[in-house]
Amino acid sequence: MEKFQESMYELVVETSTKLPKDVRRAIKAAKEQENAGTRAAMSLATITNNIKMADDQVSPICQDTGLPTFKIKTPVGVNQLEIKEAIKKAIIQATKEGKLRPNAVDSLTGANSGDNLGAGVPVVKFDQWEKDYIDVKLILKGGGCENKNIQYSLPCELEGLGRAGRDLDGIRKCIMHSVYQAQGQGCSAGFIGVGIGGDRSSGYDLAKEQLFRSVDDVNPNEDLRKLEEYVLENANKLGIGTMGFGGEATLLGCKIGVMHRIPASFYVSVAYNCWAYRRMGVSVDPETGAIVEWAYQEGEFIDFAQEGAEQEVAAASEQEVITLQAPITEEQIRALKVGDVVQINGMMYTGRDAIHKYLSDHDAPVDLNGQVIYHCGPVMLKDEDGVWHVKAAGPTTSIREEPYQGDIMKKFGIRAVIGKGGMGPKTLAALAEHGGVYLNAIGGAAQYYADCIKGVEGVDLMQFGIPEAMWHLRVEGFKAVVTMDSHGNSLHADVDKSSLEKLAQFKEPVFK
Repeated sequence: MEKFQESMYELVVETSTKLPKDVRRAIKAAKEQENAGTRAAMSLATITNNIKMADDQVSPICQDTGLPTFKIKTPVGVNQLEIKEAIKKAIIQATKEGKLRPNAVDSLTGANSGDNLGAGVPVVKFDQWEKDYIDVKLILKGGGCENKNIQYSLPCELEGLGRAGRDLDGIRKCIMHSVYQAQGQGCSAGFIGVGIGGDRSSGYDLAKEQLFRSVDDVNPNEDLRKLEEYVLENANKLGIGTMGFGGEATLLGCKIGVMHRIPASFYVSVAYNCWAYRRMGVSVDPETGAIVEWAYQEGEFIDFAQEGAEQEVAAASEQEVITLQAPITEEQIRALKVGDVVQINGMMYTGRDAIHKYLSDHDAPVDLNGQVIYHCGPVMLKDEDGVWHVKAAGPTTSIREEPYQGDIMKKFGIRAVIGKGGMGPKTLAALAEHGGVYLNAIGGAAQYYADCIKGVEGVDLMQFGIPEAMWHLRVEGFKAVVTMDSHGNSLHADVDKSSLEKLAQFKEPVFK
């Protein structure tokens, strides 16, 4: 099993650091259809730049390497217990080497295991088949997109669409609504897998299973093929766009599966996946443990040119970039408005769920007056001299901090918050009262932002684990977009409102 363990390690590294061919083609197509000079175009240029950087550095595309989920088919007689043990050892190695972020947290104590192992983690699901090789597929699905999964119980009433009944048209409405409700919080433009039928748990399993399909495949069920094509075409008319900034590219793929149900229940389950669609697969020889073939290798490989992407990012923002040196004054913040592109130099401090809860009840370990809080759980490695290095550092979804954010900004004098997906009315009111701003970074662009971090000056509250600790980061040229300002304006609220109005055009029946 030593060779099999090596194969699983190779699979984990490849999945974390390189997007498959079909996903690259979908992102390239989205980039080509976006309007030049827009915030969405700048975001897609940043994304393609980030993909290339991850390729070159063999580092995680996104810092949230998710919960590893393996789907494995084995010939009859293969020892599945040994396979699972080899996978665990491969996960430990990949975590130690910075290819995975330590993401396994005890649900009761909040303690991070540090090696991505724990009760139920990683997820390994087995099936047997009559073929003579082992088929292993892996998906790394981060928390931001996982939190936008949604399940509908038909019949139901849907905002903007009205009643959804127990028929194909009701299913259509649910899927369209699922894209609307995700907005930019799941790192759009994204992909969705849909499961029709089953019970609550098997429906979600079926939805996630669709994410293992190729972006380019054709559904053998004619009704579902038509529905997939309909959703992909019309979801992009909602105007949500990349990162929820507005734009032409909101959805990059839709795959739908169906199973039987009991008469009393009719579920439509939707698994949302971000643009950083990290799933790979291998065929393994059960005798040697060696990889025989890689999955998702059909078609053209898009090698995004980093230099070209960097030029596009610069061209989209060079005339409007506002430089902020931390600590930042209230006067500087009040001068900003929604749509401004800023670049930050100086210090910023990471803070996620554990830090926000801690700061609500305790003093800060550092002076945060005029400073920047970054919603980020980085991938960090310590070298032999004891120096920390940032391996990946993109933003996490900010809305989880809504109960705390405004109060913490006012309590400590924080002037800017960086994250993705925007925040709610409580934070917006606090920004106006206190003189603060919310900056939207590009979700998933973990290598792009890691490159802006020039040093780790310290760390506090390591008892919460690496992703949740407060890292002191010295940055240069850290770019983000003002999406909530100190004057009561929110791009996120505006896009939500406009996309809901556009959603209403799909209220009338289509499939009868």
